[in-house]
Amino acid sequence: MEIIAGTTATTMATQSITPKGLKFDPPFSLLHSQSYAPIRTSLQYSIISRKPRITTRSIADDTTSNTVTKVAAEDPSFAVKKKAADISTELKGTSVFLVGMNNAIKTHLGKFLADALRYYYFDSDSLVFEAAGGESAAKAFRESDEKGYQQAETEVLKQLSSMGRLVVCAGNGAVQSSANLALLRHGISLWIDVPPGMVARMDHSGFPESELFALYKEMRDGYATADVTVSLQKVASQLGYDDLDAVTTEDMTLEVLKEIEKLTRKKKMMEEAARPF
Repeated sequence: MEIIAGTTATTMATQSITPKGLKFDPPFSLLHSQSYAPIRTSLQYSIISRKPRITTRSIADDTTSNTVTKVAAEDPSFAVKKKAADISTELKGTSVFLVGMNNAIKTHLGKFLADALRYYYFDSDSLVFEAAGGESAAKAFRESDEKGYQQAETEVLKQLSSMGRLVVCAGNGAVQSSANLALLRHGISLWIDVPPGMVARMDHSGFPESELFALYKEMRDGYATADVTVSLQKVASQLGYDDLDAVTTEDMTLEVLKEIEKLTRKKKMMEEAARPF
């Protein structure tokens, strides 16, 4: 983890990146990518059903004695926004990289986190797909030239890691090479640990559950190199939920923010301890 005041997403790297088989039009402007998504939402979502619901309650205004409807202070979305505001100064624009199996939970968490921190959101795999001409073309390219595809993943991560104020959902390639792992160190990395059985229920690619379990087992050590692990099962247990489906995007995002806060505090303490008397 490296907490730095990075380059903002409005001052993007302008160099062309051209791994064999892929074409990135110079300048490779991520802000014009279809993957860029400045999400703005205040709704609460169930992670699986993703049905919006707003938590409100009626309370008496002590000063006017009128009954007004206000969003409850305990509303998870309110708590997320408050926590994000609390840590923003210490975070100093440091980018956040989310690793783990690709699934709806990780994606929705990433977008909601970007909204809370007022960051930009990117999906690194989607950027590679776009450069290849689409997901099908990227798959064909990977099958014909695995090394070239990996170089493309590295180039995308290199540009993303050179900037600040980003939340990046990183693909599996991010934890499969020492070069990519080093790039993640330019920000804060978190493993969003979701049981493969649950991923299988959300996944529409048609992959058998057995393959997802095998992938999880293969990638687990790489995921574990992240600065922090945020486990869906652990969050559910902390909240007293027996059903993992009861955990919301806000619940997961709040846990991520708490872990980021711990990391920034630790970083600050280390810096203060290193100062000469």
